[in-house]
Amino acid sequence: MKLLVTGATGKVGQAFLPALLSDLRFADWEVAALCNNRTIDPSDRLSVVAGSMSDSAVVAEALQGVSHVIHMAAVKETPEQIFDVALKGLFLLLDAFRKSDTARQFILLSGDCTVGHIFQRYDEPITEDAPRRAYKGCYALTKTLEEVMLEQFGIQYGVNWTTLRSPWIMEKDDFRFALALGDDQFGGPNWSELIDADALEQFRMGGYAPVMRDAGGGYLRRNFVHVDDLVGAILAAIDNPHAAGQLFNISMDRPVDYGDLGARLAARHGLQPIEIDTPFHSNWLDNSKAKMLLGWAPQVDLEQMIDRAWRYERADNDPRIVWYPG
Repeated sequence: MKLLVTGATGKVGQAFLPALLSDLRFADWEVAALCNNRTIDPSDRLSVVAGSMSDSAVVAEALQGVSHVIHMAAVKETPEQIFDVALKGLFLLLDAFRKSDTARQFILLSGDCTVGHIFQRYDEPITEDAPRRAYKGCYALTKTLEEVMLEQFGIQYGVNWTTLRSPWIMEKDDFRFALALGDDQFGGPNWSELIDADALEQFRMGGYAPVMRDAGGGYLRRNFVHVDDLVGAILAAIDNPHAAGQLFNISMDRPVDYGDLGARLAARHGLQPIEIDTPFHSNWLDNSKAKMLLGWAPQVDLEQMIDRAWRYERADNDPRIVWYPG
């Protein structure tokens, strides 16, 4: 078997490749990485194809002898790149893959942006049958189109597809800095849009933890997944007959409740919770299908997420990386 990976140099890709190469189940598999702006060093079982997914010749070279594809390459709010990577690139990959004599499975890594994240309201758990309702922006739109395109290649040409849909992916100290109130904040929301400027200046002095409330007044519940659990789900989906033609939510068993989070941070790290009203909606991404069909279950819960993030110390050669703008 031969696996092609796009997005191998990103957050998930860098965690996935060593996990795959050390997994005895894949000991005799070859791996190819399609890299463009960043690259990795080849090894005995790992080859590298350099070039853009929007180039059909590069795609044809990358797919030679490939039986499985894991498509993780993505860009966010960069409209000038979106169509080449998310739409043209995926189309070229799928069109060449469906014509290949060695093709067996095409796996897409998607996100909960396709169901609106915290920007759309759902009054019940979000299952794989929930309607796609992307929030504003080109990233959510193209991820939605990617999911539909892959499904249609299954319908039109019989491509064996699998989509893994994850919420916000955490690694290392990401979770800690996702709660930062200063310039070192990782991700969103933009606190200056939710907190009075004078109050925010005080909070940025340190010692505080943001506790968001949702549009209904309750504590916001927001979905996360640790990169280690997402990698485990990808490994479980590869060549799995139960994954054929299936979409799976890959998330923690429970969304993070910011009231609970604030209490834990106060007790363990002495941070003072500050309550913030937001227009966001509490949502619950249901992972039951993945647990049942893939035999997968997340290992990192809220307590471990906090512990890992606060214990992690970055070395000088381990800078925080913004994988893509937006």
